Amino acid sequence: MLAKMKQQLFALPQFALPHHFLSRLMRIPTHASNVLWKNFFIKRFVNFYGVNMAEAKTENIAKFQSFNAFFTRTLKQTVRPVDSGPFSIVSPADGVVSQAGNISEDRMIQAKGKHYSLTNLLGGDAERAAPFLGGDFATIYLSPKDYHRLHMPLDGNLKEMIHVPGRLFSVNQATTAVVDNLFGRNERVVAIFDTPAGPMALILVGAIFVASIETVWHGVITPPTRPAPQTWMYGNQRPVELKKGEEMGRFNMGSTMIVVFGQNSVEWSHLMKEGQTVRIGESIGSWGGDV
Repeated sequence: MLAKMKQQLFALPQFALPHHFLSRLMRIPTHASNVLWKNFFIKRFVNFYGVNMAEAKTENIAKFQSFNAFFTRTLKQTVRPVDSGPFSIVSPADGVVSQAGNISEDRMIQAKGKHYSLTNLLGGDAERAAPFLGGDFATIYLSPKDYHRLHMPLDGNLKEMIHVPGRLFSVNQATTAVVDNLFGRNERVVAIFDTPAGPMALILVGAIFVASIETVWHGVITPPTRPAPQTWMYGNQRPVELKKGEEMGRFNMGSTMIVVFGQNSVEWSHLMKEGQTVRIGESIGSWGGDV
């Protein structure tokens, strides 16, 4: 009971907050290049969250041009080897598994006792959601200390990208346990790929203080925030092909990534349970011959 009250005290005031205004304000200090400010900010952040700078390609914090450059830092090539199994699905992010499992009709698990709609998550188009009904999903939460670039779980050809406007609630455990339909309320970018395992959707969910979401093929998508969903189509005229383990996007400040596959196409490994830490490149499931 006490834990539930703490979650409510953290989450409920967020309904009254001007999410996008606060996120625009956060963009100013996180992109500032003042040496004294950005070095102080980065050092305090590293010490407070215990960021492992030994994994970073640039270990010296003074060499980052801004806090955001540090936050979206690249890693040394050797620290995240990509599983080479021909049927493996690899983690697209460093983080913690929030939920993973089956999509029951159109319902996905957000937290214990809370569900949300797959169709709503993908922008409200039933035809877009249809290939994923009865499929499988995994939700990975990126904490502030984590690496915030996102990578491909397996080879894919991009077919469609959708920006869905919305709120910017926090996506941590306390908020997901309290706010109904959190991932369907928050602003997000949906990327749909054709893969050897069938259709795959990668959903990049925004959150409070997330200054922007970007992809490697488009650049910054948000901001600006649009009043209605916007769609970009890809294919023969605009081919985007990415290999397993390649970078596909990033959060400029932290958030959550959701991976969705179609029915009977994948099987998650024992790693994919609530609270389990995962790292980019490690196998989290299989498809095809190993399902």
